[in-house]
Amino acid sequence: MVDDDDFSLFSQEVKGIKKLETNAMYLGKKGSPVDYSVRKEAATHVPIKDTNHLTADYVERVAALDILQYKKEGVQDGVFKRLRQGKYGIESRLDLHRRTVEQARQQVYQFVQDCMNNDIRVAIIVHGRGDRTPDSEATLKSYLNKWLRELDDVMAFHSAQKYHGGGGAVYVLFKKSEKARLENWEKHQKR
Repeated sequence: MVDDDDFSLFSQEVKGIKKLETNAMYLGKKGSPVDYSVRKEAATHVPIKDTNHLTADYVERVAALDILQYKKEGVQDGVFKRLRQGKYGIESRLDLHRRTVEQARQQVYQFVQDCMNNDIRVAIIVHGRGDRTPDSEATLKSYLNKWLRELDDVMAFHSAQKYHGGGGAVYVLFKKSEKARLENWEKHQKR
């Protein structure tokens, strides 16, 4: 039951209110308008093309115990021997354990780019031996053997010494950067 006093009080309060002319109501937040052009550009922006030319298709399989070795023409025998023996200081390391082939492909490519950008000459990539696979063919080792040969910045590589991972890792010798080449030239000119 509604009391007459309450009803008359309510009537006085709503006396000057006018009916809305539309049934639609805007419930958005007040503030500056949203710039949809930024959203539209982000949605329609074409992603940067992958410059990684390393492929994950066919690869010649290597056995788990195979030794990986490669030397480009122009690499001195003494330099390759020191690399093979692990006598160069390792400046950077990449571990590919528990990576898929696609993840490894991307990481190897990025690792080589980073090494070149930071004037790194010798690195080690740990890929695992692959001796726990049923067919004793080391998948990542096989792909790494292929990829490193395809990269222009890789001058040589060789399976690591036992104390650095043996057949489950590889030493990589990178090309000298222009900056390092110039510094080396200037150093030898002062003799």
